[in-house]
Amino acid sequence: MLTIDLTDKVALVTGVSSGIGAGVAKMLAKAGCHIAGCAKESAKTPEAEAFFESVNKSGQKSYYESVDVTSKEQLKTFVDNVAREFKRIDIVVSNAGMNVFKGASSCTEEEWTYNHELNLASHWRLANYTQKHLEANTGTFIVMCSNHAYASIPGCFPYNVTKTALTGLVRSLSIEWGPSVRVLGLAPGFIDTPGNNKWFESFPNASAERQRTVNMHPAGKLGTPEEIGGWCAFLSSEYAAFATGSTYLIDGGRSALLQDS
Repeated sequence: MLTIDLTDKVALVTGVSSGIGAGVAKMLAKAGCHIAGCAKESAKTPEAEAFFESVNKSGQKSYYESVDVTSKEQLKTFVDNVAREFKRIDIVVSNAGMNVFKGASSCTEEEWTYNHELNLASHWRLANYTQKHLEANTGTFIVMCSNHAYASIPGCFPYNVTKTALTGLVRSLSIEWGPSVRVLGLAPGFIDTPGNNKWFESFPNASAERQRTVNMHPAGKLGTPEEIGGWCAFLSSEYAAFATGSTYLIDGGRSALLQDS
């Protein structure tokens, strides 16, 4: 039986309060990792409590801080605290971000800057803050990109710009940091998260819109946060030792299907 064994490795995951980040934390814990997570919510919130429960259920240690990843000071302090708490960092999943969908003509300077800080610069800073820890343990740095890096739809600017840029970040860091650190990107497509459920609910018939979206995917379903978490566990394992510098598109086949077919 092939088993992904990450026993006693320490994974730092950003944006663990819901969605993909929560799924990543859950699956890495199942593989044996202790998890240091952060999100904007305080440690007293139901979202943070769900994170603790998810990790602890697998018998692993959990650590959580409320962090705004656009704050250089908060992000650096978080990394320092994690290193102090666990004495090592083996895996980083730089996941935190959000949709900034404004459109190229209506996007303001303030929205452009915020999108850049959240969806691009924060990933680069986290990489720099964790580099020495990852190098000490021949670690893995995973960046959460998006299918919008490869193809998009009207109105998704400037989010799609930064997600495209992240693929370049993955390539550059892998070249400069290898072989001590492997750097990889994941580009999820439509994942079934609370945020996307809210988007469905914005339509007059939410269930019909959901089915219309599902029908665009040859896989016949939407993705789950746990499936993306499974990819993170695999890419962090010995079985992916030859993988670095690539961003993997996981979109249920949507990009393979011409949408007028």
